[in-house]
Amino acid sequence: MALPPSRAAVFSMILVILMSCRGITADIFRFLRDDHRFKAGDSVPLYSNKVGPFHNPSETYRYFDLPFCLPDDVKEKREALGEVLNGDRLVSAPYVLDFLMDKESEVVCRKRLTRREVAQFRSAVDKDYYFQMYYDDLPIWGFIGKVDREGKVVPSEYRYYLYKHIQFDVLYNNDRVIEINARMDPHSVIDLTEDKEVDVEFTYSVKWKETDIAFENRMDKFSQASSLPHHLEIHWFSIINSCVTVLLLTGFLATILMRVLKNDFIKYARDEESADDQEETGWKYIHGDVFRFPKYKSLFAAALGSGTQLFALTVFIFVLALIGVFYPYNRGALFTALVVMYALTSGFAGYTSASFYCQLEGTNWVRNLLLTGCLFCGPLFLTFSFLNTVAIFYSSTAALPFGTIVVITLIWTLVTSPLLVMGGVAGKNSKTEFHAPCRTTKYPREIPDLPWYRSTLPQMAMAGFLPFSAIYIELYYIFASVWGHRIYTIYSILFIVFIILLIVTAFITVALIYFQLAAEDHEWWWRSFLCGGSTGIFIYGYCLYYYYARSDMTGFMQISFFFGYMACICYGFFLMLGTIGFRAALLFVRHIYRSIKCE
Repeated sequence: MALPPSRAAVFSMILVILMSCRGITADIFRFLRDDHRFKAGDSVPLYSNKVGPFHNPSETYRYFDLPFCLPDDVKEKREALGEVLNGDRLVSAPYVLDFLMDKESEVVCRKRLTRREVAQFRSAVDKDYYFQMYYDDLPIWGFIGKVDREGKVVPSEYRYYLYKHIQFDVLYNNDRVIEINARMDPHSVIDLTEDKEVDVEFTYSVKWKETDIAFENRMDKFSQASSLPHHLEIHWFSIINSCVTVLLLTGFLATILMRVLKNDFIKYARDEESADDQEETGWKYIHGDVFRFPKYKSLFAAALGSGTQLFALTVFIFVLALIGVFYPYNRGALFTALVVMYALTSGFAGYTSASFYCQLEGTNWVRNLLLTGCLFCGPLFLTFSFLNTVAIFYSSTAALPFGTIVVITLIWTLVTSPLLVMGGVAGKNSKTEFHAPCRTTKYPREIPDLPWYRSTLPQMAMAGFLPFSAIYIELYYIFASVWGHRIYTIYSILFIVFIILLIVTAFITVALIYFQLAAEDHEWWWRSFLCGGSTGIFIYGYCLYYYYARSDMTGFMQISFFFGYMACICYGFFLMLGTIGFRAALLFVRHIYRSIKCE
C-alpha cells in the first residue's frame, strides 16, 4: 500500500533520523550491549587501527599501509558514523591474545624487507610514527621504532631502528579484561639505517596479571591525567581568573554604567518638566533612529538563526558530556553527536531567522531560509571539500569514504533541510511584531564624526579581549586534547567556563553599545553582533600562537586540517557569541528607552 506524499516524507525523515542516531546509540550503550565476559582460552577481539606521525594527529594512515605482518584473514570491523569521521579504520590484528593465555616470544611472521619497504619504515621511524590498536575496546599505543641521535651532530649520522618485539601486559578481574599495555623491547630492534634488504622476525609476548579494579572503572585511568591535583589547580585557577574578570566587569557596569544611566534618567525627567523646545542630547536624542532596522536585514536574521542553532547545539553537547556519554576513547561518540544534534537543531535556525526576518518587515522569507541554511554549512562544506581532497591525495584515513559522504548528504537532505523549512514556516506564521518602545522617524539623523577608537574594528578588539582573557587558560587544554594526545574529561569545569564566557560577552557588548548610543551613533545592530562575536577572531589568533609556540605539527596536510577546521570552529563561535551579544544589547536598549518618555 503506497503512502501519501506527505506521510512518505515524514516516514523517510524519521527513518534517516533513526539511522543517524544508530551510531550514537551504539556508542552510548556499547558496554551494555557487549557482555565483555570471557573464559580461559576464549578469543578476545583485537583490532589494528591506524598509524601516523605522533605530532600530527590529523595525518593518520591504515595500519597495514606500512609493511607489517598481515594476518591470515584480514577482516574490517564495521564502524559507526562517528568512528569513520574520527579516522578510525579497524581491521583484524596479526596478534592473538586469547584470554588468560600467556605467550613468550611468539613469532608473528618472518619476512624479507625490500629496499623500498626499508625506506618506508625508516621514513616512518624518522617521523615518530605511532600505532594504535583496540583490545576489547581498550586502546593500545606504541611507537614503531626509535632514532639514535646520541653523540651525533648531523642527521646523516643518525641510526634508525625498528622494533621487532612487543610485550603485551594484560590485567584481568575474574572473567573480564581491565587494562592492557604494550611495551616495545628496546633491545629487540633491527637497523634500518642502510638502504638494503633486511631479514626480520616479528615476535610478541603476552603476560596476564590479576587485578581488583572493577570492570566499571576500567576507563578511569584515562581520565586521571586531567584530574591530577596539579592540573586541577590550573583548571580552578582558570575559573578563578574568569570569575575575577566577571566580577570586575559587573562591578564596572554597576558603579559606572548604572550611575550614568541614573543621572541620564534624572536629567531627561527634568528636561520633560522644563521647556519642550530644549534640545536633547545623548542617547535620548536618537530615540527616533535607534530602532531603525539594520541594513542587510536578511543576512542579519540568517546570522541570528545560525547563531541560535549553534548555541542550542553547544548546550545539547554539554548535556551529553555532563551525563557521561563522552567517556575516554568512546570512539566517535562526539562526532556522531555533533552530526545528529546539528541536524536536529536546524529547526531552531529556521524559526529564529524567519520570525526575526518577518519582524524586520522582510518579504522574501524563502531566500532568507536558503541563506540561513548556507551561512554556516556553506563555508564548512567548502573547507571539508578541500581538506578531504588533501586527505585523499595523502591516502590518509582522514579522507571520508564515499558511502559516509552519501550518509551525511542524506542526513542534510532528509533531516536538516526539512526541519529548517518547518522551523521557517512556523516562524513566518508566528505573526510576532517587533516591539519598539519608541517610534522611528522617517529620515535617519546624521551620525556625528567620532574619534577612531569608537569605530567598529577598535570596538571589536575591546569587546573580544575580555571574554578571550576569561577562557584562554582553558583553551590550551582543549587544544591539547583536540590537536594532541591528551584526554579532556573535566566537562563540569568547561561548562562553568562556557557560562562565564556568555556572561562576559553579554556584559561587554552592553557596555560598548551604551557608549555608542551616548555618542549619538544609532547604528548599533550590526555593531553589537560584531562585538559579541569578535571573541572568535581572538580564538583564531590563539591558533597561530598554539601552532608556532605550543605544538610540533608539520606538513601541508596537518597545517591545512588545523587552520581549516579551526577557521570553521572559530566562525561558529563568532556566530554564536554574536547572537548572544545582540540579544543582550537588544534587551538593554529596549529597557533604557522604555524607561523614558519619547515623543
